[in-house]
Amino acid sequence: MNANNESNGVTTGPSGAGGAVGMKQNRWFVALVKQNTEKSSGEKLTRLGYHCYVPVQNEMRIWKNGRKTVVSRVVIPSVVFVRCTENNRKEIVNLPYISRFMTNKAGIVTQAGHKPIASIPDEQIDRLQFMLGNSDTPVSFSAIPYKRGDIVRVIRGKLLGLVGEVQKIDDKHSELTVCLDFLGYASLAIETINVEPIN
Repeated sequence: MNANNESNGVTTGPSGAGGAVGMKQNRWFVALVKQNTEKSSGEKLTRLGYHCYVPVQNEMRIWKNGRKTVVSRVVIPSVVFVRCTENNRKEIVNLPYISRFMTNKAGIVTQAGHKPIASIPDEQIDRLQFMLGNSDTPVSFSAIPYKRGDIVRVIRGKLLGLVGEVQKIDDKHSELTVCLDFLGYASLAIETINVEPIN
């Protein structure tokens, strides 16, 4: 990964990526990627010069043959934290391995009808890094902020715009089973990064 460093899920790249004209302040943004591509996506962004953090925790895994191995487990599926400017973020979102950036669902909707992009305070990232680096027990996160009965809209792919009701939640695969009230009562599994809640 070039001359960059990685420890406890932190990948750091050259600081020069944050000097874009316009919004100069570097902030932590939440990039959403396909599950199981978090580390590779973080490495690609680091090679481009961005400061990234993929939260991982080292765990002991015992195989069937009794062999013990320390593995690095991603603790927040589909998430890569990227510290950059707003202008950089607008460039990053167009990369093929980035699905989108997380929005602030509690934020005020813009005049164009968009939710503001979420940013994470430095101290919260520092706290997360400290917790993962020092905890003796596995740290887990609820990857799916949905519950049964929530109404969601598909925001990408061939089903873009489709609205349905959450019937089943699969934390393991970060999927929702969404029932669609058309042609009878169809249902399908959709990755959580491909939907957004409708308030």
